[in-house]
Amino acid sequence: MNRLPLPIALALALAAAGCGEPRPDDVPVVASAIGGEAEAANPSREPLEFPEAVFLYATAQGLVRFDSNGQIVAGLAERWIVIDEGRSFIFRLRDAEWPDGSEVTAQQVVRALRRATASNSRNPLAPYLEVVDEIVEMTPRVIEVRLRRSRPDLLQLFAQPEMAIVRPQTLGGTGPFRVEEDEQSGVLLRPAIDSERIAEEGYEGPGPAEFVQLHGERAALALARFAARKSDLVLGGTFVDWPLVGAAGIAPANIRFDPALGLFGLAVVEQDGFLAEPENRAAVAMAIDRDAIVQRVLPERTPVTTLLPEQLDSSAAPAVPQWAALTLEERRARARARVSVWRQEAEVDSVRLRVALPEGPGATMLWAHLAADLRSIGIEGERVAMRADADLRLIDAVAPYDSARWFLVTACRLCSEDAELAAEAARDAPTLQNRAQRIAEADALLSAEHVFIPIAQPLRWSIVALRLDAWQRNSRAWHPLDQLRNDSE
Repeated sequence: MNRLPLPIALALALAAAGCGEPRPDDVPVVASAIGGEAEAANPSREPLEFPEAVFLYATAQGLVRFDSNGQIVAGLAERWIVIDEGRSFIFRLRDAEWPDGSEVTAQQVVRALRRATASNSRNPLAPYLEVVDEIVEMTPRVIEVRLRRSRPDLLQLFAQPEMAIVRPQTLGGTGPFRVEEDEQSGVLLRPAIDSERIAEEGYEGPGPAEFVQLHGERAALALARFAARKSDLVLGGTFVDWPLVGAAGIAPANIRFDPALGLFGLAVVEQDGFLAEPENRAAVAMAIDRDAIVQRVLPERTPVTTLLPEQLDSSAAPAVPQWAALTLEERRARARARVSVWRQEAEVDSVRLRVALPEGPGATMLWAHLAADLRSIGIEGERVAMRADADLRLIDAVAPYDSARWFLVTACRLCSEDAELAAEAARDAPTLQNRAQRIAEADALLSAEHVFIPIAQPLRWSIVALRLDAWQRNSRAWHPLDQLRNDSE
């Protein structure tokens, strides 16, 4: 009999014991972000954990931001124009205040953006913002972002949490929330009151229902809190913790899936031995039963064999591997033959590959499938930790913007010089047409090299109380805390 780990079992027992009436509408929204602590962090100095990103997006904003549908809306910039054939973005800032009441200036915004886009920034988006040539203050309320080449997807990058404008000393931002109370178990956020609402006759400030209590915690505790009717929202669910949703007894009406676009598959990170040859890497790709993995581990997702999920900004449809039209049995037969030939040529008794996966019940289920798939073609697999030395490493990431180049760069952990040059040529392309052609070339090269083994699109799930009627599924898998309820807008 399989048993849940003790912390998970205790959390679910707490949930069962606490079941009762649904939470009322006139109390703060209680939200859990899966991961570590929900606290302030500087994205220019260190990559953000998911709860840190949720906290940052709630207390700070960039020039633009995402709405509940994942579309671009105004942030610090009340409006903007694009000129010079897409090489110049001019933003007019709205009136905004820092938490201490001082005015946000264009000079401060320019400095923050320069830090985020600097070549030595640890901001994970910095490599995709190398197209930025300069950022200048035009007037106290207007800034210009000049690009070396046209980039129609720039606003999608600027809307990411990592591009939020914060004061480096305090890490404070301009809202849409302010920290009301920082507690040991979470943080209470109140809406930042703008001048227009203050001017409304009879307005006395935000009501309790407009506040948000944010927790950063493990998935088991977040699900237990929701099942016990003590929270309204769980954000940041991935395949790793998906099995816990069923164990927690969450009602199907509360389970929501995002149509996220990104990468979920195995990157080749060691090309010695068996993985040195493209034909051998193709054998590993052919061995995987994607349908079985999706059915057991990745609900609501579709198996994929291509690096790109769709054409995006490439000049060609996604490159399809030659074996894609074969049945699973035919693929495995070819893969077994390839493994056998290589063993004879290399004069080795066995082939063993180290596969780096995260911890968690969903990852354990994934490993069970991968180990069996590898064994079906004569390869023994060894599961190792994500940061350990490995031959294959799982990538599970949502694309931050709609460009095929993100897929190419993220998947290309160990690709050929030709593929790297093609990806760099796409970055430096003088026109959008030339960029699209270079992207198609790089996609074809990476597909032929089999340096990334696609499995499916990434799984992203949330647990949502019915009273959060403004929550919307979207391809960004991103859900701002100020856009959860229609009656709080």
